[in-house]
Amino acid sequence: MAMLEVRNVHTYYGNIHALKGISINVDEGEIVTLIGANGAGKSTTLNAICGLVKPRSGEIVLENEAIHRLPAHEVVSKGVAQSPEGRRIFGRLTVQENLEMGAFRRADAGAIQEDMRRVFDLFPRLEERRKQVGGTLSGGEQQMLAIGRAMMARPRLLLLDEPSMGLAPLLVEDIFRVVRQLNEQGTTILLVEQNALMAFSVAHRGYVLETGRVVLEGTVDELRENPEVQKAYLGG
Repeated sequence: MAMLEVRNVHTYYGNIHALKGISINVDEGEIVTLIGANGAGKSTTLNAICGLVKPRSGEIVLENEAIHRLPAHEVVSKGVAQSPEGRRIFGRLTVQENLEMGAFRRADAGAIQEDMRRVFDLFPRLEERRKQVGGTLSGGEQQMLAIGRAMMARPRLLLLDEPSMGLAPLLVEDIFRVVRQLNEQGTTILLVEQNALMAFSVAHRGYVLETGRVVLEGTVDELRENPEVQKAYLGG
């Protein structure tokens, strides 16, 4: 069953036609990846889903409920959270305060503490730095914090935008280990990632975007074997 359906969505930035009829779906329990070059529309797709960019036409449906006209904070309340490109943590707040901000729509104090414990179990380094100001963390620690902050919303659908960007290979391995673990624990994930090899190592299915359109889709195995994907994204 599709948890998320993006149906023929068109978006614009001024006169620039960014998404030109994007249609994707994500089933409950899946990791689905979007790959493509810079400017292909990957981040815009995520931003449209979470309410930061409003489609001019088309629909975005979460569990049979249209969400494309909702403000972003209400989309969060529906169970969608994003770890954005570039991390965008609150640099002047501590690690703990950043995580608390991720739970701003929640009132269940006891469960919030349980979820913070879960984040610290996934990212022990964050617990070691819980009183440290976010802006002084390393790039990898900030990425952990961005993912942890999104998890504090207790999302059913987690949007991850370029989680490996700018990170050393060992940290990339750590981040994707956690992505796999989150999915195994029941979180459905839509992953935008330029590192196609890493994306394919965790995803079930994928879509290839070019200039605002879906040009290929399939299982990870099908995309791996596609000569165009091999040439453009896998170094083949």
